[in-house]
Amino acid sequence: MAKEIVMPKLGLTMTEGTVSKWLKKVGDEVKEGEPLFEVETDKLTNTIEASASGVLRHIFVEEGTTVPLFAKLAIVAAADEDISALMGDAAPAAAAAPEAAPAAPAAAAPVRAPGERIVAAPAAKKLAKELGIDLALVPGTGPNGRITLDDVKNYKPAPAAPAAEEEPKKKASPLAAAVAKDLGIDLEKVEAKDRVLAEDILRFLENTREKADAPEEAAREELVPMNGMRKAIAKNMLNSHMTSPTVTANLSVDMSAMKAYREQLKTQDIKVSYTDLLVKFVAKALMEYPLLNCSVEDNKIRYKHYVNMGVAVALDNGLVVPNVADADKKSLTEISAEVKELAKLAREGGLPMEKLRGGTFTITNLGMYGIESFTPIINQPEVAILGVTTMEDRAVVRDGAVVIRPMMTLSLTFDHRVVDGSVAAEFLQRVKTLMENPALMLA
Repeated sequence: MAKEIVMPKLGLTMTEGTVSKWLKKVGDEVKEGEPLFEVETDKLTNTIEASASGVLRHIFVEEGTTVPLFAKLAIVAAADEDISALMGDAAPAAAAAPEAAPAAPAAAAPVRAPGERIVAAPAAKKLAKELGIDLALVPGTGPNGRITLDDVKNYKPAPAAPAAEEEPKKKASPLAAAVAKDLGIDLEKVEAKDRVLAEDILRFLENTREKADAPEEAAREELVPMNGMRKAIAKNMLNSHMTSPTVTANLSVDMSAMKAYREQLKTQDIKVSYTDLLVKFVAKALMEYPLLNCSVEDNKIRYKHYVNMGVAVALDNGLVVPNVADADKKSLTEISAEVKELAKLAREGGLPMEKLRGGTFTITNLGMYGIESFTPIINQPEVAILGVTTMEDRAVVRDGAVVIRPMMTLSLTFDHRVVDGSVAAEFLQRVKTLMENPALMLA
């Protein structure tokens, strides 16, 4: 029985997805549970398995196309099954073909009227640009004449008619004419006072070489569409800004004790990062200040009696925030191992969706970039986020004397609807106390 393949819902906040890659082509046999295509969402790339067995009879959505949830992507059916009822506006013949038909030779003239809008898949546009193909000359076989990636791949320009030889209009000396013919130079492009001489040809060649050697001026502007992840980040950041009236408080911390504590752990072959330590220390402080660990729902406050600590991970094309679940109950070594594993999965695109949901508080670290202070944006529906900055030696006063200490600034952004400045300040002070006195973690 024919089966429609649709854009699946992969998360509570997902509204659309991008088909980043088809793992089968039209005419291929498909088995239920076998990887069929890849979907890029606002968080990561997922491999989607086939929900039925049969033959991939038709693909409606080309690679690189973004569509809403449950949009029809393809049809899987028996090789001889009638699928015309499921095709809609698409041509049934194209759907039933086991192999892509060879493209007809393109006409020399544009296949569209002058000024007509050219509709093409992003991947098709990219390939056409790389190959120097004018999309106006490419017939589209997709829905409503949309140009697909295969249309560009199969496009073959019609052979140009041989131009009739014409006598050059510009007069030239016999030597200049011979040289121009041997080098394939159009005499009409050669500047000359009366008739073209050999020295005019040489001057033309020198000018041409200079222009070829000159560096090409880079484009002053370029308009590039956002990918799925970047669009989601933009939407979420705007939503956070519009939802929460925020305040950011900064507090400097003396990292001397933390550095010593970390070195002491190394002697016991326990290697942890400052982020790992912060997850542990902040989780303890959150259990003491639950208002920083809550969420707001319709003028109600939902208190969380657990800490799912989000740790922001920067990727080449965006940012994800996987969560260390129940961080308040885990040991430092467990936290360290989980943070490393989450970061690895995030960069490989293999994060499970459950690791991206249910966070209660987020830590974002820009210290490795030398940032001294910043204003992080709250990861909704949380009510606070802690920014971590660089650790640097500074002159500070201790017992009336100026000394050098490794200092770090913490930047706490909080939702002023539920968290007052005094509560946020007390929470920051508690985190500072724990960081400057690691032994208190045992209390």
